[in-house]
Amino acid sequence: MKKLAGNVLPQKTSPVLSVPPSETDPKIEALVREIIDRVADKWTMLVLEVLEENGTVRFTRLSELVGDISQKMLTKTVRQMESDGLITRTVHPVIPPRVEYALTELGRSLSAAFCGVWIWAERHHDQILQARQKFREQLH
Repeated sequence: MKKLAGNVLPQKTSPVLSVPPSETDPKIEALVREIIDRVADKWTMLVLEVLEENGTVRFTRLSELVGDISQKMLTKTVRQMESDGLITRTVHPVIPPRVEYALTELGRSLSAAFCGVWIWAERHHDQILQARQKFREQLH
């Protein structure tokens, strides 16, 4: 997710500090946990990235661009994303049927949120590698 809506991401961003609310609405907490469970997986993130970078794509092309995903897993992933309102699925009435997928506004907003994770990982890459190396050395 190096690009977002055709624009290169800024090199530096200020850290976002948020203060959790003093009381959490149990309904909101349950929704957040459910959303994390459903969208914070490898395949959903990769499908988001592919659709963000390529726009509307057919199922077969989506599979090629995501790479190393079974047809069953891609079908499950796009169905879940469609049910969550993240993508649209358009079936064209031709023979053979042509099915296309595209991000919705909701999907684009989630893609933007994941871009924040990408930026964080880029910024802290060296620190993470150093921490991993230190951890491995402590094990031996």
